[in-house]
Formats: sequence, C-alpha cells, structure tokens
Amino acid sequence: MAIDAMGGDHGVAVTLPAAYDFLASDDKAGVIVVGRDSDIQLDHAASSRFGSRLQCQPASEVIGMHESVVSALRGKKDSSMRVAVDLVKEGRAHAAVSAGNTAALMSVSRFVLKMLPCIDRPAIATALPTLQGQTTMLDLGANVDCLPEHLMQFAIMGSSLVTAMQHNITPRVGLLNVGEEEIKGNELVKRTADLLRNSGLNFIGNVEGDDIFKGVCDVVVCEGFTGNSVLKASEGLAQMISFGLKEEFTRNLLRRISALFALPVINAFKQRFDHRNYNGASLLGLNGVVVKSHGSADQHSYLCALQRAAEAARERLPEKISERINEYISSHPHTFDSVIANDNVTAIVSR
Repeated sequence: MAIDAMGGDHGVAVTLPAAYDFLASDDKAGVIVVGRDSDIQLDHAASSRFGSRLQCQPASEVIGMHESVVSALRGKKDSSMRVAVDLVKEGRAHAAVSAGNTAALMSVSRFVLKMLPCIDRPAIATALPTLQGQTTMLDLGANVDCLPEHLMQFAIMGSSLVTAMQHNITPRVGLLNVGEEEIKGNELVKRTADLLRNSGLNFIGNVEGDDIFKGVCDVVVCEGFTGNSVLKASEGLAQMISFGLKEEFTRNLLRRISALFALPVINAFKQRFDHRNYNGASLLGLNGVVVKSHGSADQHSYLCALQRAAEAARERLPEKISERINEYISSHPHTFDSVIANDNVTAIVSR
C-alpha cells in the first residue's frame, strides 16, 4: 500500500497514525509512506513493531489542495501523490491512497496507470449508508458531461465493485432520475435506461433521490455533476442534524440531563450512520487501485480508506471490472464504438 502522507487538510498528523493502525489491524499488509523527509518522522516503536512492513519513500514536492491539474501533472513529477501512484505502476504497491486534491489525483492516476481496455472514462464511486446497509454511488464528480455509453460503463464498474467488495453476485442497479416512470427524465437518462435494460445487469429501473438512502438498490448511477451535488448535500444534511441535536440537548440543564438517558441511543445512531466508516472513494476504470480519502478525514476515517483500498487490491478489482466489460462487449459488440471514437478525437484535439 502506497500512502500519500502529505495529502489532505491534516497531512502526516493523520496519515501516519492511521498507517500504524492499519498495519496493527492487518498482519499481512505492508505500507510505503510517501512524503518529504523533513515531515515524515516514523515512530520508533512502530518501526520496531512492524519492521519491513513499514517503509518510507521520499518525495520532494506536495500538490496543494487548490492547485491546478496542469501544475500538478506537469510541474510536480516528484510530488508525494505522483510518487505514490508511480509505486502502483511499478508493482511495488498494490494500491495508492491519497487525501489530496481530487482533480489532481484523478489526472495523475489516469496519466500514470492508464485506463483499462474498452473503458473511456474513470469514475469516482463511494459507499453511502442506507436503512438497509449501504449503497454504492457513481459518478461523484469525475465526469460532468456524459454520454449514455459512459453511464453504462459506470453501471458495469459499480456492479463489479459491489460484487468484489460485498460478494453480492447480482447487485441491484438503479438509475438516478427525477421520477420512477420511464417517460421522465432528460434524453441522457432515457437513452441510458434503454442500454441498462438490455445489459444483463440487475437493473431495477429509475430511482429518485429519496430512494438512495432507503436502500432500494445496491448501485446508483448518475453523471458527475448530479452525483457530486447529491453527495455534498447529504454531507451537509448530516452535519446539520449532528449540530442541531447537540444544540438542542445542551440548551438548558433539563435537556442536558435528558441527554444522559438518551446517550446510548445517540451513540448507536452515530455508529450506524457515521460517515467516517464509509470514507474512501474508489477511482474506477484505472489499470490499478487508487482510493481517494476525504480531505478532512481524521485518523479513523483515513484508516477506513486504507482498509477499503486493501480489500480492493486483494479482490483484484481492476481485473474483475475488465472481465465484466469484456463480457458485456462480447454480447454487445458495437455499443461503445462511437463513444470510443469520440473520446479519442477529443483527446487528440486537447493535446
């Protein structure tokens, strides 16, 4: 596991302790901590305890949270983020984890690792808590403008992720829309639904925003603009509820006393829906495992991202995605021809 120790809002104050926790929880895992020598001071007790399972890899530069993609990709080839992804490319690490700049991580990973065959664009996928357990949603911001074929690929990748990580053979796939009826939605959603109905996936149809957290499906598919908006709105709602409860329970002495009796229920609720337990978004479609941690992640959150990356690597997630894509193409040989040609032309022009 390669860790970009410098990324995120807290840097080594979070990434190093989380790395120690990860190694303590998994005696078969190894970690390569990537960062500036002046910042990475490994704990002597941890070094002695974990031995060769805990290594350091120097990197002289750091990509800022608001730095441009061009600057990150061309100007900082020895950044901690770039070096961590390079280690995956070289085969020295099975996965890379970073809490740094999302756009930079996506661009660096795509440039270094390349895309899996027959997949046009990467997608960001993460698990969200629901009343039934959890659901996986993608894309969460990597692709603002999409074609139906892109969403079809996202559905296949999301299904592969759920199958690999949760051992769910036939995950239910829902397409995010403004209504359940087939006649509703824009042209993108309608054409995507047609592809999904004939895909061989367990497509249950359109789902609305309130269905996401009911747990009616295991995979929710949408383009990145909508997905990112839903994710940020749900995070804001969770923060509002948490702040509101705390404010109400501490408003006066009587409520503080009642809070003591309600504490077991509050703690159980917090544990069940704690967003930190779901930290770690997978960058799907790459020829390697890369996981993006939330930039403000604390030690527990970052540990969850490391565990998610380790599980994806052990389950050979990229290989399984490639297998599912190949199976689909063998039965639908010309579905992606036009979109591949279109993306290739776009790539040539952009150079």
